[in-house]
Amino acid sequence: MIIYPAMDLIGGRAVRLQQGRFDDVTAYSTEPLEALRGFAAAGASWAHVVDLDGAKAGNPVQRELVAELARETPLKLQVAGGYRERGQLVRMFDAGVSRIVIGSLAVREPDAVGAWLKEFGPDRITLSLDIRLTEGSPRVAVAGWTEDTGRSLWDVAAQFPNVRHLLVTDIGRDGMLQGPNFALYQEIARRLPGVAVQASGGISSLDDLEQLPTDGAIIGKALWEKRISLEEALGLARA
Repeated sequence: MIIYPAMDLIGGRAVRLQQGRFDDVTAYSTEPLEALRGFAAAGASWAHVVDLDGAKAGNPVQRELVAELARETPLKLQVAGGYRERGQLVRMFDAGVSRIVIGSLAVREPDAVGAWLKEFGPDRITLSLDIRLTEGSPRVAVAGWTEDTGRSLWDVAAQFPNVRHLLVTDIGRDGMLQGPNFALYQEIARRLPGVAVQASGGISSLDDLEQLPTDGAIIGKALWEKRISLEEALGLARA
């Protein structure tokens, strides 16, 4: 399992949101570059960086900061936040970003995203599908979780047969530190063999990590609030 320590950015500062709400923000004093260097010192090889300003605006806002972070840290960066155009991807890849996360656009413009998977290769793009359980079905939400597409996770994922990296966030668990939805990730592993799935939402303990059947785990709030030691999480993932 790959552990992705996560850092969300607003206005150049590291923050966390409660269930994606911009009116419920916790800001941290650690500088973004210092945080990433700390992740690297703990033994991480990847970090998940989200430009929340970009996600809200629908286009990358903090691209200069993200590019600087990519240049100055030894970590491989998986970055998210408003990427909608091919040129935006090219600029970030040229800046040293290893992988870019595509979310809502995968639902709205699947042909374009499918073309990017072919052009840049499936290891450079992570599809991110945020789901809300509705009558037991994982329904995909977009537009900052405000819009229910009415489509299932399985329906959307089926449009991308060459996808290699899939990040699935259970909206109801995000930022709540109540444990991930193990049943959901077990079903994903069964239905989508061969896809490297990243679990996001609710991870709060080493026991959670040990039970996850996924290839990766995004850990944010639990790290920032020191509920999980990154060194111990990485050791468990390598065991």
